[in-house]
Amino acid sequence: MATEIERKFRVNTDAWVPTDPGTHFKQGYLSSEKERVVRVRIEGATAKLTIKGLTTGVTRAEFEYTIPVDDATAMLDHLCEQPLIDKHRFVEMHGGRRWEVDVFHGDNEGLVVAEVELPSADASITLPPWAGDEVSGDPRFFNSNLLKQPFSTWRRS
Repeated sequence: MATEIERKFRVNTDAWVPTDPGTHFKQGYLSSEKERVVRVRIEGATAKLTIKGLTTGVTRAEFEYTIPVDDATAMLDHLCEQPLIDKHRFVEMHGGRRWEVDVFHGDNEGLVVAEVELPSADASITLPPWAGDEVSGDPRFFNSNLLKQPFSTWRRS
C-alpha cells in the first residue's frame, strides 16, 4: 500500500520569495469524507486521480493515477463538489528536502502553506526561514476541507 507522510506549515509571505514560476492547479473532490477523499486534479498540462485514506498523525494511505486531461476537465466541471480548489504551487528545496508551497486563490485567497513529504513520521527536517506555524494536525488546512469552509470564512484574531 502506498503511504503519504507529510508535514504542513503556514508560510510567512514577508520572508518567502518564489524561486520558480509555479504551476497552476485546479482540483475538485468526488468524495471528501474524513475517512477517504477522491480528488481530481489538473496540474499544468497533466491530470491525476488520487485516493487518500484517513489521516493518522502525519500519515495516510495514498494512491495516485495519471488520467487524460479531458476526463479530468469533465469530472471537475460535472461531477466534483463545488467550489473547486484553485492554487499555484511552487517548489522550494531546503535542507535536502523538496518543499511544495501552495498559494491559494478564490475563496481561499490569502492562504499560503508549505508541505514537505517525509520517508517516515519521525524524520527530522530543517525548517526554511519562511516556515511559520505547523498546521499538520489541523484539519481546516486539508484541501478537501477548504472547499467546505474556505479560508475567507475563518475568523481571524
